[in-house]
Amino acid sequence: MRFLRRTALVAAAALALGGALSATGSPVTAAAPAATKSVKWHDCQTDSDDQLGVALAAAGARCAEVAVPLDYRRPHGPTTRVAMARIKATDPARRRGILMLNPGGPGASGMELLLANERMPAVAARYDLIGIDPRFIGRSGPIECDWQTDTFLRSAGPTRATFRQSVKLAKKLAAECTPGNRELLPYASTRNTARDMDLIRQVLNEPKLSYLGYSYGTYLGAVYLQMFGAHADRVVLDSAVDPKVYGPNVFARSAPAIQAALEHWAGWAADHDDEYGLGTTAGQVLARVHRINRSSLRHALKVGKYQVDSHVFPYLLFARLYDDQAANYADLAEQVKLLQAAAGGAEVTPTPSLEAFLSSLFTGAGYAPDRAGTVVLCADRAVSRHPETYFRDIQAHRADEPLFGPLTRNISPCAFWPVHPVEAPTTIDNVAPALVVGADGDPATPYPGQQAMHRALAGSRLLTLRGRFAHTQYLVAGNTCVDTAVNHYLVDGVLPTRDVDCLVGS
Repeated sequence: MRFLRRTALVAAAALALGGALSATGSPVTAAAPAATKSVKWHDCQTDSDDQLGVALAAAGARCAEVAVPLDYRRPHGPTTRVAMARIKATDPARRRGILMLNPGGPGASGMELLLANERMPAVAARYDLIGIDPRFIGRSGPIECDWQTDTFLRSAGPTRATFRQSVKLAKKLAAECTPGNRELLPYASTRNTARDMDLIRQVLNEPKLSYLGYSYGTYLGAVYLQMFGAHADRVVLDSAVDPKVYGPNVFARSAPAIQAALEHWAGWAADHDDEYGLGTTAGQVLARVHRINRSSLRHALKVGKYQVDSHVFPYLLFARLYDDQAANYADLAEQVKLLQAAAGGAEVTPTPSLEAFLSSLFTGAGYAPDRAGTVVLCADRAVSRHPETYFRDIQAHRADEPLFGPLTRNISPCAFWPVHPVEAPTTIDNVAPALVVGADGDPATPYPGQQAMHRALAGSRLLTLRGRFAHTQYLVAGNTCVDTAVNHYLVDGVLPTRDVDCLVGS
């Protein structure tokens, strides 16, 4: 999970109908509920403490809510509300239509991503930008999971005993999502969010919608294409997931890509040994990382008031490897240096960034989309409910994935979820045009999965940024080649005639 770890794009932004219920989902338009016949736009700020509302207002956005069916099999039954924000096209005379935005997660706010409008002026000139908080997320009637953590992701650790601790945590977190939410949980699926998108398109009287989705948002976009392809215009899917794997076990195949990103960082740290003292070669740096890991297996490392043990250390590394920019690599080097001292018995105080990370992990403070996003994962795909299945899988890969396999293959709360998915996962298999964008070193949505999405969308083109070990590319990587190609497609409708490679620095 956590496909989009508050990337630079979303961080910068924060600062400043019913388809048929089959796996393939041929579209069947249902009558809109009476409450959705029109949209009443209003100010986005809800109160004086609403920083997002203030930022949206400053950007010229207006907000609205749309009533959507809770269960699309009963289009005139109970409803839930989906919140959205809109910034109108800055060049009305050349307006093309609407561009819906999703930053990923699942669990992240599309309304926040709307604030990236200033970073894509040519696109913002031609489209009304629409940021939607998917059902039950953010301002769309959030499901509250009472977690004292921001995510369920933990390593299983080295032994059956430490794995049992993971099972206990997953079971506890599942129970803490249930009170007051059980009747809603079956309807949190991506298929229903795609239906919500199309209902909003209808309510806005738009014949088609264009779409920009990152990370998990690529799966949402692909599901929309499968269910409502006739109503899709220009679609960009950045850092795509493997549509056959997406779900609670989406990271199960990610350990090799995370390891490659760690090795890339280790090379950078070796080049800066005079500053961080972690080793003069990548091998020496990696050896230090593994010594820290072995220390965390024996006893938790005391970092201020927190305990970094074998469950936490691999996740800490993974979370910091989403971004290969120098500032992020330097921050990770500082943290590894500090953890090395803690492993040696020294009393250490976390850096501000490590303090924020550990506070979020151990208390649930701060930005935590996983609490809402977990309900989407569990609604989208059923998983094994037998803990031994996960332990056997971890054991089978310990030799080749010693550091990250126990993290990526570990059990999740979905193994103990109180309800089952009401629909089969969507089979992605169509020829709708789309631009799939990614990096060949992405640790979060590995490149083979991006290629799988490209193959499933036979009408798509694949734009690959070569040599970047980071997640999300358009407007994030600072790569002119990528940004120009995406803008050319969204603004001018020019989809490359073949797959295209861009290079870091181009």
